[in-house]
Amino acid sequence: MIHDSVDKAKKGSGCPSQGAGNDYAARQKKEDEAILASLSCIKHKIFILSGKGGVGKSSVSANLAASLSKKGYKTGLMDVDVHGPSIAQMLGIKDILDISENHLLIPKKISDTLKVVSVQSLMQDKDQAIIWRGPAKTGMIRQFVSSVEWGDLDFLIIDAPPGTGDEPLTVVQTIPEALGVIVTTPQEVALADIRKSISFCKTVRLKTLGIVENMAGFKCPHCHEPITLFSSGGGERTAKSQGLTFLGSIPFDTAVVASGDNGVPIMFQDKKTEFTMAFDQVVDNILKQL
Repeated sequence: MIHDSVDKAKKGSGCPSQGAGNDYAARQKKEDEAILASLSCIKHKIFILSGKGGVGKSSVSANLAASLSKKGYKTGLMDVDVHGPSIAQMLGIKDILDISENHLLIPKKISDTLKVVSVQSLMQDKDQAIIWRGPAKTGMIRQFVSSVEWGDLDFLIIDAPPGTGDEPLTVVQTIPEALGVIVTTPQEVALADIRKSISFCKTVRLKTLGIVENMAGFKCPHCHEPITLFSSGGGERTAKSQGLTFLGSIPFDTAVVASGDNGVPIMFQDKKTEFTMAFDQVVDNILKQL
């Protein structure tokens, strides 16, 4: 956790447990006020989610943040994937985050318009497993909003782990005005889980900007013919059947893999490829929704 979650109960008369309860309620109220103050300085909050792992959700998050910042928008990227954080690697973050004089975490500055916070940037050992139950994860996510010096932002991109568990639910409860972007790959195995994500959004009343279909195709480097690695068109069909906006298809590109390993998102690089053109269209469609 960023700060000690429990202080010693103050000495005094009366029941000790009652005093501890009052102290907890006061801290909770103070944190709630800090969350509201922090969120009031952020115009748009975009929550990237998926029902299934391995669909490239973090890659979409990193490149969306990079693309928006490159367009001149003041952008923050918050990685709340506790058990499998990858944003720090994708953005080339290696150092531990600093603390300001006001005892707030200072996000890692990637460029003049992009700052990032990841749980991995709080760990001395990058390979250490984080073995936390739900309450600890909930507390961390709340503190990533209340105890981080985000400042004024046009966009805050939130990257959470797949599924519909503690982390996505805490994001929705902490940032109720967040707008969802659902990432999938075209095959039915992924789409079955994506439909659960859509159900999650409807149940918790998370407004959804639309669906992004990732890894939609691959051009053979030898014959240059397209190969449908994971089938095709499933994301668009699901969007139509669920009454959601289809934000676009993004092809598979080995350069994206290399850029993630090297810590420089491909949307930061001055490359014009099928991937970057398709991703630009996705970003434009997101901006139109806003």
